[in-house]
Amino acid sequence: MYHDPSIFLVDKFVDGDTFWVLNKDQRRIKIRLIGIDAPEDRNAFNKRKHPFGAHSKAYLDSVLTRNPYLKLTFDIDSLDRYGRTLAYAFLNDGTFLNELLVKEGYATLMTIPPNVKYENRLLRAQQYARKHKLGIWDDRWQQND
Repeated sequence: MYHDPSIFLVDKFVDGDTFWVLNKDQRRIKIRLIGIDAPEDRNAFNKRKHPFGAHSKAYLDSVLTRNPYLKLTFDIDSLDRYGRTLAYAFLNDGTFLNELLVKEGYATLMTIPPNVKYENRLLRAQQYARKHKLGIWDDRWQQND
């Protein structure tokens, strides 16, 4: 078992930007990744299901299945209005998960001050995904609302 309080074990998948973890004391915590927004795979929190939502969730599930231990860091606000813990996640190899999801087109930038520590880094990742039409930026996933 792990003893570092910044290391968490992924316990359950929710959607493309939310999942449950266990801390070193085996307490379950619902994590919402800071600075990003993944398309919804179902209608939730006044947001409509998006056709790309299932792909986004599947991608995060696959990344976390291969990398079940995460280092979580935090910003100014620690909880969102739904009681989820807001965090930045890093894989064992140092990959910044929030950035990876945006850069590969599985999530978009969503900045909510005061949690802006990595805003510029995430913006560059989104610019890359858009330029290369990755994931949600691929023309076939664009919705005409």
